[in-house]
Amino acid sequence: MTTAANLSDGQSEATSNVEKRPFLEGRRMAGVGMHLTSLPGEHGIGDMADSATRFIDQLAEMGIGVWQMLPLGPTAYGDSPYQPLSAFAGNANLVGLRPLVELGLLSADELAPLTELPTGWVDYGRLIPMKRALLARAAAVFEARADSALRAEYEAFLHANGPQWLDDYALFRVLKTAHGERAWPEWAPEYAHRDPGALARAREQHREAIQRTRITQFLFRRQWLALRAYAAERGVLLFGDMPIYIALDSADAWSNREMLMLDTSARPSHVAGVPPDYFSEDGQLWGNPLYDWNHHRRTGFDWWVERLRHAAAEADLVRIDHFRGFEAFWAVPHGAAHARVGEWLPGPCDALFEAVEGALGKLRIVAEDLGVITPEVDALRERHGIPGMVVLQFEVGEPDFDIGRVPENAVCYTGTHDNDTTLGWFRGTGDDTRSAEEIESTRERALAVTGGNEATIHWDMVRLAFSSPAAIALAPMQDLLGLGSEARVNRPGTTQDNWRWRMAPDALTPELMRRVADLARLTERH
Repeated sequence: MTTAANLSDGQSEATSNVEKRPFLEGRRMAGVGMHLTSLPGEHGIGDMADSATRFIDQLAEMGIGVWQMLPLGPTAYGDSPYQPLSAFAGNANLVGLRPLVELGLLSADELAPLTELPTGWVDYGRLIPMKRALLARAAAVFEARADSALRAEYEAFLHANGPQWLDDYALFRVLKTAHGERAWPEWAPEYAHRDPGALARAREQHREAIQRTRITQFLFRRQWLALRAYAAERGVLLFGDMPIYIALDSADAWSNREMLMLDTSARPSHVAGVPPDYFSEDGQLWGNPLYDWNHHRRTGFDWWVERLRHAAAEADLVRIDHFRGFEAFWAVPHGAAHARVGEWLPGPCDALFEAVEGALGKLRIVAEDLGVITPEVDALRERHGIPGMVVLQFEVGEPDFDIGRVPENAVCYTGTHDNDTTLGWFRGTGDDTRSAEEIESTRERALAVTGGNEATIHWDMVRLAFSSPAAIALAPMQDLLGLGSEARVNRPGTTQDNWRWRMAPDALTPELMRRVADLARLTERH
C-alpha cells in the first residue's frame, strides 16, 4: 500500500536545506483540473472506473503529467466536497459499479436504471438513493460470498484503519441515517454526547448497516489505490485537495470535539470564514467550527499528522485549502448573518509544520494562498518550502503584471473551481460582482497581456499559464474545452446547483488533444 513516503522528499534534512530544493526537482509539468464527479460515464456521475482510466490515458497522450481533483470525502448537504462527513473516509458516490460486477458483487442488469440519469450534469437527488441501494446490495453479497483473497484484503484494511477512523465513521454514518440525516448535535443526547452504553447498544442494533459501511469504504479504497497505481504507470501525478477545516456535522467533530472550539452543547462561539474579497462583498461565511490550537499543541499535533499521513497515501501532491488560516484565521461570531464581522486570531504557524515534518518528512504540499495574504503568511510558506498559487484571472488585470515574474516554486492556474470559466470571466456572463467598466478594463488587459483575441481568449490564457516559469501550469478542463459560464463548477457563497457539471463523452477530440500536446512540447512541459 502507498505510504507517506511517496510524498516525502526526505526525512532528515533541515528546513533550511528543504527550501533550496526546487519544487518537483526542477521539472516543468502541465496539469488539468477536473473532479472525478465531472468525468463522463454511464451511471449518472463520474467515478473511479473505466472513465477515470480512459481520462488518464488521454492525459498521458496530451503530455499532461498532473491531474488535480477536489477533496474525495463523503458529501452531505449541498453536495460540497469541502464540507465532508469525514476527513478520512471516501465518497461512496465515486465508487465505480462496473468493477463490482467484475467482482461478482452486482449483476450488469442491476446497473441499468442508472443509465437513465442525465449525462451532462449530476442529479444528486435521484443518484444518491439509487447508488446507495446498489452499494448496500454489493456489500451484502461481499459479506456472504467474498473469496478468501478479497476477504484477506478487507481484513487488512480493517486492521489498518478501524481504530484510527473507520469504526467511528461507520457508527456515525448509521446513526446519522437513524436520526433522519440530522446533524449530530441534534441527535438524542446519549448519542450526541457518546454515552458508552448507548454506543455499544447502537453497534449491536445497527451491526449490519455498520458492516455495509465498512465494506463500502474498503471498496472505495481498493478502487482508489488501483487508479493511483494506473496513473503512476502512465506518468500522471494525482493532485489532491484538503480543506483546512472540518465540518461540524462530521465524524471527526463528533468523535474528537475536544480539538475544536465547542462548548458542552457542541455549540461554537465562533465559526470560520473570510472577510470581504473578490468573490463576495459580504465575505464568505463557511460556518465550520474553529480549531482549539492549544489542544493541538498539547497533543503534538497528532491529529494533523495522521490527517496528512492519510492525504499522502491518497495523492502525489496535496493542495491545502485556505493555507493562510495556519498563520491567522478569521473568526466570525456564531449566528452572524455575514462574514463582514469578525477578527483575525493567531494560528499554529511553524509549530504545526515542524511537527508534521518531524513525523512524515517534507511533504509535497501546495498552499492555497489566495485572498488576504500578508507578508507573515508568505514568510510561513517560504520557511517550509511550500509552493503557492498564481491565478491568472486575478492577475492579468493588474497594471504591473508580468508573466515572467511568476515564481518557479508555484502552480500557475488560468482559474480554479471557484472561478467562472475563463470564457465566462472574460465575457462577464456569470454571477459577476464586477461593474461593466471593470469587466471591460479586464478584457482589455487580458487581450494585451496574452496577445490574443476574443474568440481564442480561453486558449490564449492557457498558453500564457504554460509559458510561465511556474513548476506546474494548470487549467480547468472547461478552459481547454472553451466552455462558458454554463460549465462553472461552483459559485462561492451559494449552495444551489454547484458541483454538478460533467464533461461530454466526446468533448476531448483528437484535434484538441494534439493541440494540447503541441503546446506542452512547445513550453517544455510535455
